[in-house]
Amino acid sequence: MSPESTPLYLQLKDRIASDIAKGVYKPHSRLPSQRDFGEDHGLSHMTVRRAINELIQEGTIYGRQGSGLFVAEPKRDAELGPLISFTEDMRLRGMTALSKLLDTRIVSASTSLANILGVVVGHPLVFLRRLRLADNEPMAIQSTFLPSSLVPGLLDLSLENASLYQVLQAQYGLKIVDAQTSASADLASEEEAALLQLPLPAALLATEQITFLDDGRPIEFARSLYRGDRYRLQPAPRKPLTR
Repeated sequence: MSPESTPLYLQLKDRIASDIAKGVYKPHSRLPSQRDFGEDHGLSHMTVRRAINELIQEGTIYGRQGSGLFVAEPKRDAELGPLISFTEDMRLRGMTALSKLLDTRIVSASTSLANILGVVVGHPLVFLRRLRLADNEPMAIQSTFLPSSLVPGLLDLSLENASLYQVLQAQYGLKIVDAQTSASADLASEEEAALLQLPLPAALLATEQITFLDDGRPIEFARSLYRGDRYRLQPAPRKPLTR
């Protein structure tokens, strides 16, 4: 598509995105108002609004009620692969991964969880809900279910900042070799937005992963909610890492 035939809103959107990529506008710096963009480029309010809305939806910029438009942090890649982990991902980026336990208990397997984990309905499952942080900044909320019969006494261990995969391997001799992962978009609830320190409405990247042992048994079902303003999907390298 030639520049002449490119819709005006896309031309403005591309120009703003290009300026951000070049460092004209820094992360969390305030952008000109929609009115200013319109006057500077001779564009209508509707044209400017469409460009701005698409940039917000893509996580390039964000708005604050009564304060204006701001540049979002560059997005980090979220794993979409079987054996890459949040812990290892942050380590490779030179950041320190931490966890805050939000909930730990034994629950009964629902019909769907029983099918996923290969157990009977009502089978006891270990449930962990953790807030994942990088250099003390909240990045994701992870809810994990494991058959308690495979990890007896797991909740008696110190799990606050432990790597779950390392615990499974070191304490229980379980060898994790594969996983299936899917991803979708979601909107944060009030509680999720508060935990991730996001203003509402907030877009999230939701992933669901079933992790398998070397004998083919499923050991874990995990649902992760990543900050949509900080993550994008990227296939992960297939190598054994720690969660």
